[in-house]
Amino acid sequence: MQSDTLLHVANFSTLFICMVLKFPQIFVLMRAKTSSGVSLNSLLLELVGFIVFVTYQMYYDYPPPTYLEYPILIAQDFILLLLIFHYDGHLGQSLIYILLFVGGWRLLTVEKWIIDSAMSLCTFISAASKFAQLQCLWRSKDAGQVSAITWAMASYTCLVRIYTTAVTTGDTQVLVRFFVITLLNLWVLLTVIYYQRRGRKSEKED
Repeated sequence: MQSDTLLHVANFSTLFICMVLKFPQIFVLMRAKTSSGVSLNSLLLELVGFIVFVTYQMYYDYPPPTYLEYPILIAQDFILLLLIFHYDGHLGQSLIYILLFVGGWRLLTVEKWIIDSAMSLCTFISAASKFAQLQCLWRSKDAGQVSAITWAMASYTCLVRIYTTAVTTGDTQVLVRFFVITLLNLWVLLTVIYYQRRGRKSEKED
């Protein structure tokens, strides 16, 4: 009974946080009117990983509470994608990416082996998205408009999903994915905090 309550709390806390997870990043971009520091490649790879993951979960009829936040995250990522293209002056290109994502999503469920193969690559795709953001930070040596709050919430939700997956489906591929992504999210978070603090210190010295 206690474990069921904990599972429900974990599921609903994750869902609630994911409903607003990208909002801090969206608001930061809208306020600054620039996408500096935010990696477009990271966002595109993250979207691919999200779409593959949620499609896999739905294909195998996993309990909806274990993946319900992903459609919400995908919608928020598309908003971020539009904002990045808008502030970079390439809004027209966003339509091409949206069509590619929709077409790719439809292709995933054509055959069982396609979704299984895609899921086997999902961890690498999601990990690559985090490394793309890290590379962007390392190259610029500036957190720019990257939101530490968004990355902190992402770290929490992935950590919770390790627990919910272990007690519901026990899917090894999914567990490995969440474990790897949790570590990488924390790495990005700490890097963002480091560059933000260094930036504030430089401003004070100036």
